[in-house]
Amino acid sequence: MVTPGTRSALLAAAAVVLGLSIPRPVHAADPKPAPAVAHRTVKIDGLDIFYREAGPKDAPTVLLLHGFPASSHMFRNLIPALAGEFHVVAPDYPGFGYSSAPPVDKFEYTFDKLADVVEEFTEKVGLTKYALYVQDYGAPVGYRLAVKHPERVTALVVQNGNAYDEGIDNDFWKPIKAYWKDRSEKTADPLRKFLTVDATKWQYTHGVRNAEAISPDAWTLDQHFLDRPGNADIQLALFHSYGSNPPLYPAWQAYFRKHQPPTLIVWGKNDQIFPPAGAEPYKKDLKTLEYHLLDTGHFALEEDGDKIAGLMRGFLAKHAKPVGK
Repeated sequence: MVTPGTRSALLAAAAVVLGLSIPRPVHAADPKPAPAVAHRTVKIDGLDIFYREAGPKDAPTVLLLHGFPASSHMFRNLIPALAGEFHVVAPDYPGFGYSSAPPVDKFEYTFDKLADVVEEFTEKVGLTKYALYVQDYGAPVGYRLAVKHPERVTALVVQNGNAYDEGIDNDFWKPIKAYWKDRSEKTADPLRKFLTVDATKWQYTHGVRNAEAISPDAWTLDQHFLDRPGNADIQLALFHSYGSNPPLYPAWQAYFRKHQPPTLIVWGKNDQIFPPAGAEPYKKDLKTLEYHLLDTGHFALEEDGDKIAGLMRGFLAKHAKPVGK
């Protein structure tokens, strides 16, 4: 009786005699492991500023600036998607995420101050040149940095980040604009609804193609930080300070025209906070512009993160410069 083992040996021997080769099973190559993301904290003016970092430090740097009510957590998937080719850094502002959140009587919650902290942060961690990714609050923070240090900015990636009056000429902004004109409890009360879990969930799910694809982890974590004692006052202070941004729009637009940073726009076109009316005017000021309206909402990375990462890799490979270049 010929056993299976004997049969295999006989076939192998026959193959040798006949000069044949037996094909070996083909195994797929092991997938390349995702780059490790470090979770760090640095002291800035006595505050603990939390940040996420990944990728080789001698690669072109991308500085990711988050929006409201998010944190660097909004970039949790984008960071490893870019880190194979880029040095990626994403801080949490004071009052957001895992950074310190001193009460409003201990820290000046304005966009000028947030930009100052982020500027000091970049210097503390050694970022001398970087492409800026700006979303929502990230735009007024990032554009302050760009105007002050245009030589540091290699490129812009704009995802629902406003720099034009057209972008805030809609019903969403009416109660906020009333608060700019008259900072009182009466005008503040309508804004408190923006700090509720329903509003936070709405920001993530409104305008998306498939709400079931949006992880509840995102708005649940944001809400956890919003619900901390004293955080409502922090956010109301920043709602009021947002009124300092429209007067700076002409200076930001002048920066675009003078310095012409290569710009990739990836804009969720169904966003009711910053609709495409705010994306369109970039075209008149920027010459090197790649423009994409995506069929999704305010937090476009949640639904179209892979697409945005791919667009960024292609765009930044052409325009972002490594350290020392």
